[in-house]
Amino acid sequence: MLPVDATAPDPAAIRQAAAVLRSGGLVAFPTETVYGLGANALDGEAVQGIFAAKGRPAYDPLIVHLAGPEALLDVVAEVHPLVATLAARFWPGPLTLVLPRGPRIPLTVTAGGPTVAVRVPSHPVALALIRAAGFPIAAPSANRFGHLSPTQAAHVLDDLDGRIDVLLDGGPTPVGVESTVLSLVTPVPTILRPGGVSREALVMVLGQVDVAGRLFAAEDVAPSPGTLAQHYAPRAKLTLYQGAREAVLPAMRAAAARLTDAGQRVGLLLAEGDAPVFGDLPVTVETIEIDGELERAARQLFTALRALDRAGVTAILARDFGAHGLGLAIRDRLTRAAAGNVVMVNSNLPGSYTGTR
Repeated sequence: MLPVDATAPDPAAIRQAAAVLRSGGLVAFPTETVYGLGANALDGEAVQGIFAAKGRPAYDPLIVHLAGPEALLDVVAEVHPLVATLAARFWPGPLTLVLPRGPRIPLTVTAGGPTVAVRVPSHPVALALIRAAGFPIAAPSANRFGHLSPTQAAHVLDDLDGRIDVLLDGGPTPVGVESTVLSLVTPVPTILRPGGVSREALVMVLGQVDVAGRLFAAEDVAPSPGTLAQHYAPRAKLTLYQGAREAVLPAMRAAAARLTDAGQRVGLLLAEGDAPVFGDLPVTVETIEIDGELERAARQLFTALRALDRAGVTAILARDFGAHGLGLAIRDRLTRAAAGNVVMVNSNLPGSYTGTR
């Protein structure tokens, strides 16, 4: 593990990590979203090492990270007319674009599919590493497949210690959820995975933006990274409650009481200010901060879920925080952490259920 300054990374550490990549090795490094596990995107054998270290199935493609939009023609077959507009507004940053795959990208990167997901990260460590390596870096999140994403170097070690060659420790990641994946091979630009760029921000630039309504099962070849139905999961079974706060909190309290009476160790993921509702119950509570665009909540999400795992809870009840701003990304992560186990609460009848999905 090599500590590096997040704003001015040590060139010697970056050179050391880049040399590992050039030799076909694996390097975990911070991006502005989460920590990534990187290999040479142009080397199919090196990319296979990512899948082996993570236990990641071959049907789940990877994101290719570039030093700048000028490198696009190294990895894509065709640059969509909207790329220049999107790059000018969102690159470097947490926006991934799905474009036709170029011939230099191994099919292992794209799960055999005809498209490739690409982005230009804004984190100084990530950019320095790509530039020093001299080639694009394929990098999913630096964790075991399906587990909670890492937003600190310690989270990477929790999952991958002994499985990778170098870890660049640049401190906590500033966004905290993965990039937004936007397909430009659909008739209308379509969000395949909500993330660090909100739908509202994309609409301001593009006008019309669709959101894909389907998640993909294990037997499918995913069209992009981060679209499988079950992902981002803690060890404990998670249930997500959606609805108005005044209805959801009583429903969660009733469920927590039932579970604790049955001998379960219950964890709660709540907003600050919700905890007093559960004050007399023997539960473990993790809270996240709520602001206008839910940026603070996104930064804290995976850390809070990891804390509940460390506490040894056997069931987690989480509150939905809406779909505005980064709320859509948080909802996406929690829905898949729950494997679709979502309780809809009727806001007109506090505590009553309208069903699960």
